[in-house]
Amino acid sequence: MPDDTTTAGSHGADHHRVSINEDYELRYWGERFGVSNELLKRAVDEVGTSAQRVEQWLQAYR
Repeated sequence: MPDDTTTAGSHGADHHRVSINEDYELRYWGERFGVSNELLKRAVDEVGTSAQRVEQWLQAYR
């Protein structure tokens, strides 16, 4: 079953895990947190894919 690109991060466990593997997911999370793709990738590298931990890292970074 193909990914539904219209609902990125809005269902199931997707809203708890930051995925940066698909362009639409990268856009969604970047817009949600208000950061560049590069900074989002750095946050995921630093703390993993937990949306809560990524958000906390980004808040501390600013």
